[in-house]
Amino acid sequence: MKPVKILYVDDEAMALKYFERLVSPIAPVLTAGSVEEGRAVLAEHGADIAVLVCDQRMPGAYGNELLRHARQYYPSIVRMLTTAYSELGDAIEAINTGEIYRYINKPWELESLRADLKNALELAELRGERDELMRDKLLAQQSQLLGHRLAGLMVIGQAVHSDGVDQALFRFAQTAQLTGIAEPKVDWHRWEHADLLQAEAVRGAAIVGHLRHWLREFGPHRDGAGALAVLSQAAGGELQGDRVRFADRTPLNGLLSGGAGEAPASSDCAWLAWLLWQGGLAQVETSADASGWAVTSAPSAALHPDWLADAIESLGRP
Repeated sequence: MKPVKILYVDDEAMALKYFERLVSPIAPVLTAGSVEEGRAVLAEHGADIAVLVCDQRMPGAYGNELLRHARQYYPSIVRMLTTAYSELGDAIEAINTGEIYRYINKPWELESLRADLKNALELAELRGERDELMRDKLLAQQSQLLGHRLAGLMVIGQAVHSDGVDQALFRFAQTAQLTGIAEPKVDWHRWEHADLLQAEAVRGAAIVGHLRHWLREFGPHRDGAGALAVLSQAAGGELQGDRVRFADRTPLNGLLSGGAGEAPASSDCAWLAWLLWQGGLAQVETSADASGWAVTSAPSAALHPDWLADAIESLGRP
């Protein structure tokens, strides 16, 4: 549900009543008598508020302090300051620092007040539409990042261990789908496209180093129980006869889900390294009591030519 309400903050009770009477024909009005009350109303009804109008001169704290708070924590709300002509300098400063969209002179002129508020409501609606489109775009980009990481692991695998890479990556992707994977967290206010590509390249280089470390640690290839014992020790699973049980999915898919700019830990790479070492001769199933996942030895899987594309598409679905 889109925000449609206007919050007016003023320490004068008559001004609150007058504003509500004038403005309620164009939008629902919430009121508060101080900056602290305004914070409380924002905390409770922030998702419903499209426009915040605040008086500047109030006991305890000035209105621009509340507007600064709203800018930080409720950036989609259109912020306006109402002030007397003698306080125009405060309004200009608030505009220059990006705290407000517009200021309204006191005393109010009815038609001008309503026109300003209608414009603010229209701006809030446009911001909402923009934010919704941006969210859709960012979700798509996050899904693409997940796919890029999986594809990149194929290149990395070939660089560190050329035998059985397809099988190993297939089982790795299969495990990610089975265990359920969170999309990598990306602060899109921070990351430009080029910076993100650079961070992912640095991440890939770190993965190469960790995989090589694990492959040296594992030593000569082993089969069956010996191989499973190696996995248990490296990735922290519990060896139970002919299987290794994992109660936590992180050792099995944490390599894909790490946030942008986060360096992968050595433990994040142990599962993939083990699969490369084994040539992918393993599979993961949900444990019998559905409280975790079990890794067992398995023969090679029959792979069709588009298996990687299918895995990337599957991981990118919401």
